[in-house]
Amino acid sequence: MVRPCALEGAGKTIYKRFPQKYASGMDTKPSRKRPELSIVVPFFNEEANLPELYKQITETLTGKYDFEMIFVDDGSTDGGYEFLRKCHEADGRVQVIRFRRNFGQTAAMSAGFDFARGDVLIPLDADLQNDPADIPRMMDKLSEGYDIVSGWRKDRKDKAATRKLPSRIANWLIGRVTGVRLHDYGCTLKAYRREVLAETKLYGEMHRFIPALANWKGARITELAVNHRARTAGVSKYGLNRTVKVMLDLMTVRFLGSYSTKPIYVFGGLGMISMVLAFIFLVVAICQRIFGEKLHLNKNVLVTFTVLLVMMAIQFILMGLLAEIMVRTYHESQGRPTYVVRDRLGGPDDEGK
Repeated sequence: MVRPCALEGAGKTIYKRFPQKYASGMDTKPSRKRPELSIVVPFFNEEANLPELYKQITETLTGKYDFEMIFVDDGSTDGGYEFLRKCHEADGRVQVIRFRRNFGQTAAMSAGFDFARGDVLIPLDADLQNDPADIPRMMDKLSEGYDIVSGWRKDRKDKAATRKLPSRIANWLIGRVTGVRLHDYGCTLKAYRREVLAETKLYGEMHRFIPALANWKGARITELAVNHRARTAGVSKYGLNRTVKVMLDLMTVRFLGSYSTKPIYVFGGLGMISMVLAFIFLVVAICQRIFGEKLHLNKNVLVTFTVLLVMMAIQFILMGLLAEIMVRTYHESQGRPTYVVRDRLGGPDDEGK
C-alpha cells in the first residue's frame, strides 16, 4: 500500500491518499529509462496548494504517460518542503530541489529543466491556476510536429486592471519586438521538446521569452487555449513591478536575437548617428556665425553639442569593437557555433556512408 503524504500547517494535518486504483499495481519507483514527461513546478510559499496539485497531476497522468515531477522550492518559509519530502518517500517519481534563498521564478524553472530527464518538459505554476488536465491535450498537439506548445489563458481569471491589461500590453509589445506572435507569453503552462531547451540559458525574467528564443533557432511553435482557474489559496507573488523587469528583459532578448553575433552594428550604428548629428550641429553653428547672429563659435551651444556628440560617437564605436572581441572570445573559447543545424544527411560521422 502506498503511504500517505502528510502536510502539517495552519494548525492541522492534511492527508492526501492515492485513490485505490493507484495503490494497487502502480509502480511509483523512478524509472531508469528516460521518462516521457517531466513536470516542472517552481513554487514559493504554496503550502496550501501543493497537496491538491500533487493529487491532480498524478490522477491526470498515471496510466497515460511515464512521467516524473520536479518541484523546485524557491526559498519557501512555510511547510511545503516537508510535505514534498514525504511525497518523495512515498512516490519515487517526485523530485524536490530546494534553494537556499529566493532566487526568482526563472532560476527555479531553470533548475527544474537542468535536472529533468523527460523527452518533453512541461512547467506549470503551483497556485492551481494552471490545470494539469490540459497536459494530455498539449501532448497531442506536440505529436502534430511542433516543438513548443504555448498555453493561452483565453478566459483568464485575474483582475483586469492589475493583471489582464498589463499582460495584454506586454504580449503585444513582445510579439512586435520578437516577431513571434502569441496571445499569452506569461502563461507558465507550456510543453517543450527536450532539444529545444538544450542550449537555452535563462536569466532575469527570461523564462517567458523561451518561445521567442527557440523560434530564432528554428523551433516550430503553436499555442493552445487552456483552462485558467482563480486562485483559491495562498497569495499571488506577481505585481506591476514585474512589468518593468519584463520590458528590460525584452530589450536584452531583442539584442540577443538580432545582434548577439554582430554587436558592432548596434554600437557602431549609434556612433554613426551621433557623428551625423554632430556634423549637422557644426554646419548650423558655422552658418549662424557667417549669415546669422554673428555668434562666436566658442559661445554657441551647438558647438558644445557637437563636441559632446563626437565624444559619444567615439565611445559607441569603441564599445562596439570591444563587444565584437568579447563575442568572438565567447563563441571560440567554448566551441559554440553561430548557427543551429536542424538535420544533417551524409558526412564523415555517418556510418556506412
